[in-house]
Amino acid sequence: MIKQALLEELLAVALSTGGDFSEVYAEHTRSNTIQFVDGKVDKVNDTVLSGVGIRIFRGERTVYASTSDLTREGLLTCARSAADAMGEGNAPISIRLTPTSVFDRHPVAKHPCTSDLSERIDLLKAGCLSAKEYDARIAQVQGWILGVDREILVANSEGLCKEDRHIRTRMGVSAVASDGNENQSGGCAPGRGMGLEMFEEFDPRDIGRHAAKMAITNLTAEYCPAGQMTVAIENGFGGVIFHEACGHSLEATQVGVGMSEMCGKLGEKIASEKITAIDDGTIAGAWGSVNIDDEGTPTQRNVLIENGVLKNYMIDRLGSRRLGMAMTGSGRRENYTFEPTSRMTNTFIDNGPDKNEDIIASIEYGLYAKEMGGGSVNPLTGAFNFSVREGYLVRNGKICEAVRGASLIGTGSQILKDIDMVGQNLATGQGVCGSSSGSVPTDVGQPLIRVSKITVGGR
Repeated sequence: MIKQALLEELLAVALSTGGDFSEVYAEHTRSNTIQFVDGKVDKVNDTVLSGVGIRIFRGERTVYASTSDLTREGLLTCARSAADAMGEGNAPISIRLTPTSVFDRHPVAKHPCTSDLSERIDLLKAGCLSAKEYDARIAQVQGWILGVDREILVANSEGLCKEDRHIRTRMGVSAVASDGNENQSGGCAPGRGMGLEMFEEFDPRDIGRHAAKMAITNLTAEYCPAGQMTVAIENGFGGVIFHEACGHSLEATQVGVGMSEMCGKLGEKIASEKITAIDDGTIAGAWGSVNIDDEGTPTQRNVLIENGVLKNYMIDRLGSRRLGMAMTGSGRRENYTFEPTSRMTNTFIDNGPDKNEDIIASIEYGLYAKEMGGGSVNPLTGAFNFSVREGYLVRNGKICEAVRGASLIGTGSQILKDIDMVGQNLATGQGVCGSSSGSVPTDVGQPLIRVSKITVGGR
């Protein structure tokens, strides 16, 4: 993307006013989205994003500047403006980069942005048609298919110089069911860090049927009763509760400035001994995986909690300085306009010792949360509130009638202690996580788990 001599010059200019570390991040990202509405293609978007971000450290102070002007003068102007913001001085600096190749764990067979457009449309059409045909009460269906091709270059004043490429594909179908008086919705949106070969794993027709079934289930469901009860949370996207209520509290961005409920708890038992939680950016083909993070650090399998004991945080370069701990390949950003911070990749609760059928059978009265939705959390206190997209009451160890309008309310530290059964059907769900460094693709996951008691919001 940028010649080595110019990279070395930019890094030197950035350090010329007294910084102790400088970094250049260059990006070229192409994305393509096809939208399908009511049986036909509604929109095709093809976008390209290119630019450079320059960052300087002095101790724990940082300055960040970015530009889309990729001429030599434009890049030097960006570096000078960042240096001027850091301080004053005129120190001659010499930088020598050592380019290093990056091993690609995620080879792609069928590129999602350049493959035949008609093939992608046919995949999307099959998913949407299967949703529409699922039930006569399906009133509206929308779908989309996304392809992303992201190329990055990271160079810094320590001599690091790496380039990487990451390709992702995702498809989503949403359905609205109507009985003439009210509407209810359902959706399904799997994704992978691969090309169109992901559809060898996911049949588009199953994606559509999943969305339609959820909409119909919610249309016929009664409202969920409110109160404290035992809750079983299903695998896959059920892991969003750990991601939001606990995962963000384990990021160095929060821990390093004392704004997390998990500060100072390394080595302490913070959860049930049945819980082992992991952030792993190395899983081949996973939605949240990358070969290197956006600071050039290789991703790794990072055990956060092991048998209930807090073992590690997710640590970026600035967090490493603040905490005096090694980086974990967790520095991520949405694009070159954002300064990187510590972020999750593929974060999940690992399989546990309990049989799934025993978890449901153990509940005398409670809620089975089959599909979780979005929510909110305060990382400082861990307080969260999450919606249940598809839920069922459990009576005498049996899953009974569907309910809607349920939400789960609690705190991250408490739910970790109240998870008393962990099943064996680990699966992941895909999402986009927003934080101070923008929105990044992340996997969440878990097996079926049981929470002994939690507040359920409803009617």
